[in-house]
Amino acid sequence: MQAAGLLLTWVLLRPASTQQCHPSSPGSILRFTDTHAEIRVPALHRVPSSLDPLYSLVRHYLDLIQQNPLPTELLRAALNDPSSVQTSQVVQYELGYIICAAVSLLFTVTVPVAGLCFCYCRSQQRCGGRLRAHRRSLGCRRRCLLICLSITSLIILTSAICALVTNQRVKEQMEPGLGAVPDTLRTLRQHIANVPQGVQMVVDQFEVPRQQIISDLAGVSRSVGLSIHAQLKAMTYAALADLKDRAGDLQTSLHHLQILDKTVRVLTAARAELEPVLREQRQRVVALLDDPRCTSCASILGRAQSLELGADYSKVPSVEKVLKTLAGLPRSDFAEMIRQGNGTFNSIPELAVERMAQVIQELREEMTKMSEKVQSIADGFPLPDYTWHVSEALLKAENRSQPFLREVERFEWYRWIMGMALCSIILLITACNVVGMALGTYGLSKREDPSDYECRGEAGAKFLMVGVGLGFLFSWLLILLVFATFLVGGNIQTLVCRNWVNQEIYKFIDTPGNLPPSMNLTRQLNLRRDSNLSTTYRECKSGAGLWEVLQLEKSYNLDEHLKTPKYTANFQKRLGDFTTHLGDVRLLRSEGRQDLETFARSGVDEVDYGRFQEEMKIPVVQTSLPGLARSLEGLQKMQRNGTVAGRLATEAQALWQMQNSTVQTQEALVVKLGESIRFLSQLAPHLQERVKTTLATTASVEAQLPLQAQQILRQEIGCFTRKELRYFAQYLHWVGHTLREDVASCQPLATALDNGRVILCDRIADPWNAFWFSLGCCTFFLIPNIIFAIRLTKHFRPIRNRLISTGSEETCPFHIPRVTALKL
Repeated sequence: MQAAGLLLTWVLLRPASTQQCHPSSPGSILRFTDTHAEIRVPALHRVPSSLDPLYSLVRHYLDLIQQNPLPTELLRAALNDPSSVQTSQVVQYELGYIICAAVSLLFTVTVPVAGLCFCYCRSQQRCGGRLRAHRRSLGCRRRCLLICLSITSLIILTSAICALVTNQRVKEQMEPGLGAVPDTLRTLRQHIANVPQGVQMVVDQFEVPRQQIISDLAGVSRSVGLSIHAQLKAMTYAALADLKDRAGDLQTSLHHLQILDKTVRVLTAARAELEPVLREQRQRVVALLDDPRCTSCASILGRAQSLELGADYSKVPSVEKVLKTLAGLPRSDFAEMIRQGNGTFNSIPELAVERMAQVIQELREEMTKMSEKVQSIADGFPLPDYTWHVSEALLKAENRSQPFLREVERFEWYRWIMGMALCSIILLITACNVVGMALGTYGLSKREDPSDYECRGEAGAKFLMVGVGLGFLFSWLLILLVFATFLVGGNIQTLVCRNWVNQEIYKFIDTPGNLPPSMNLTRQLNLRRDSNLSTTYRECKSGAGLWEVLQLEKSYNLDEHLKTPKYTANFQKRLGDFTTHLGDVRLLRSEGRQDLETFARSGVDEVDYGRFQEEMKIPVVQTSLPGLARSLEGLQKMQRNGTVAGRLATEAQALWQMQNSTVQTQEALVVKLGESIRFLSQLAPHLQERVKTTLATTASVEAQLPLQAQQILRQEIGCFTRKELRYFAQYLHWVGHTLREDVASCQPLATALDNGRVILCDRIADPWNAFWFSLGCCTFFLIPNIIFAIRLTKHFRPIRNRLISTGSEETCPFHIPRVTALKL
C-alpha cells in the first residue's frame, strides 16, 4: 500500500511538459495539385552519337587552325563603327583560315590545270598508254599500286559515307533548329504573359491547407478533452479507488466492532448461565462415579472432577468507547460521492468541447481573413508591370529573326543539294576505281601473254580513267564547297560555340562599350541596374524568379511575403491566449473527510486484539463434554447393576444435551468473533497510515488536477498550433518553390540560351563541320587516287614489246615473234 502511495505521488508530481506531441501522421503532409506553367521551354541536351569521335576530331582540328581568343577589340569596332575595322586585324585573327583559303585556291587552280595538261598529253600519246616492256618487277609494282589505290579508295569511300550522313544530319537538324528560334521566343513571351494566371492558381491552392485546418479545428476540442482525460485518469481513478477502499474499511470495521461487542456480551451472559448448570452436573456425575456399585468408574472420575468452564470473555477489552466514537458514521454517502467525482471527471471531453466552442469559431473566422492575406501574394505580384520590356524585346527578336532564318533555310537547301551531288560523284569515282581494279585484275589473270589484248583488262583501265577524269573535272567544285562550308562552320565553332561554352560571349556582352546603345540587353530586358547578362544567366540557371532579375521600382522580396508569422500571428495568438478550467473535480466532501478523520482517531487501532485471540484459544468447557458422555455410555455397558447403568445413561444424555444446546452455540459465537478479530487485527496496524495517505492523496489530486489539466491543455494546444503552422509552412514553401522553379521562374530564359547553344553548336555546327571535314578528306585524297589510278592503268593494258632469252628478259626496240616447235 505504501508503494502504491509513492507511485501515485510520483504520478502527481511528474511535470506535464515531459509529455511529447503525437508523431505526425502521413495525413499531415499536404498534397497540392500540380500547378505548373502552362507554357514550358523544354531543355535540350546533346544526344550521344556514334559520330561523336568525328565531331571531337574536327573540334581539335579547328582549335589548331584558330588558336586566337575572342577578338574583343575587333568585335567592338565591328559593332560600333564598322568603317573603323582594319583589314590587318581581320587577317591577324583569321590567319589560320586565310592559310587554308590559300591552300584551297592552290588546289582549285592546280588540279584542273593538271587535268588539262594530262588530257593534252594523252591526246599527244606522250603520257599514259601502255608499258613498253615487260620486267620481272612489274608484278610487285602492280600489287603495290593496287594496294595503294584500294586504300585511298577505301578512305575516300569512308569519308564520302561520313559526308553523306553528316550532310543529311545537318538537313534534319537545320529545319527544326531554325524553327525552334521563333518558337522559343514565342514560348518565352507566352510564359511571361501567363505568369499572373499561374500565380493566381498557386494562391488558390491555399484551399488545401485551409480545409485541412478547418477539419482539424472541428475535432481539436474533443481531442484535447480526451487527451486530458487519458493522461489524468490513472491518477484520478487511483485516488477514487483508494477513497472507496477507505470507505469500505470504515463500513466493515464498524460492522465487525458491533459484532465483537455483541458477541462478547452474549458469551459472557451464556457463561454465567452455564456455570451453575455445569457445577450441578459435575456433582451428580462425580457422585455417581464414586458409588461403590459402579464398576470400573474410577478411571474417568478425574475427568468428571475437572468438568468446569474455560474461556471468560468478561476479561477481554471493551470496545464500547470505540463504538461510541463511531456512532452515527458514516454521515456521508461515499458511494454517491465517488460516483459524482467519477462522472465529473469523465465529462471532461464534453466540457472541453463546450468551453472551446467560442475560440474554435473565432479561428474559423480567422481562416477566412487569412485567405484574404494570402490573396495579397497574387495581388501584389509585380511582374505584369515590369515584363513588358522583356515581351517587347522578345517580340522584336522574333520578327527580325524570321526573314533571316528563311534565307538560311534556303541556302541550306542549296548546300544540301550540292553536297548530295558531289558526294554522289565521289561515290561514282570510288565505284569506277573498284570496278576498274576488279576488271583489270581479272583480265590480267586470264591473259597468258602480257602483250596480248584482253578486253576485260582494257575495260578496267577505262573505268579507272573515267574515275580520273571525274576527279579532275569536279575537284574544283569539291574544294570550293569544302572551303565555303569550312569558313562558315569553322568560324561558328571557334568564334561562337567555343566562346559560348566558356561564357566569354557573356563577358563580352557585359563589358560596357562593347555593344552599341541600341543593343543594350540590360536596358532592353529591363534587368536590374546592378546586374548583367552573366549574372542574370547564373541566377536564372540556379532557379531565381523573374522578379529577382528585373528592374523593379520597389524591391519585391518573396521571402518576406512567404514568412509564416505574417499570416499566422493572429491564429497563433488566439490559441496562445485561450485558457479554461477543465479539472475542477471534487473527490471528497468535508463531511466525508470528517468521517475518515473520526474513523482514524476512534481508537480501533488501540484495542488489544491479542487478548481476544488468547481467550479464544481457551475452550468454552475445560473437559470435552462429548468425550465424557461417550465414556459414561461405555461404562453403562459394563455395569451389572441396572440402577447404576440407568443413572449413567441419564447423565450421559444430560451431557449430550448440554453440549448440543449450550456449548455448541457458544463455540459458534467464538468462531464468528474470530472472523471479526482477524479483520480488525489486520486493519489496526495500518489504519492511521492508510487514512492519512488517502486524505493526503485525495487533497493532492483535487489540488493538482486543475493544474495538470491546464498544463496538458497548454501542451495539446501547443502541439495543435505547431501542427497547423506546419501546414502553413508547407503551403508557403510550396508557393515559393513553385513560383521560383516553375510558374514565375526565369529559368526558361537560361534554358532558351542553353537550347540555342545545343541547337547551333551540338546539333547543327558539329555535323556541319564534320561534313566539310569528311568532304575535304575525300577531295584531298583524290590527288593520290588520280596518281595511283593513272599508274595502274598501264598495267591493265597489253605491253608493246617482249624479249625472250635463256638468261633473262630484257627490253628490245623490236618484237620477236613467237616460234612454236612441231613434232615430227
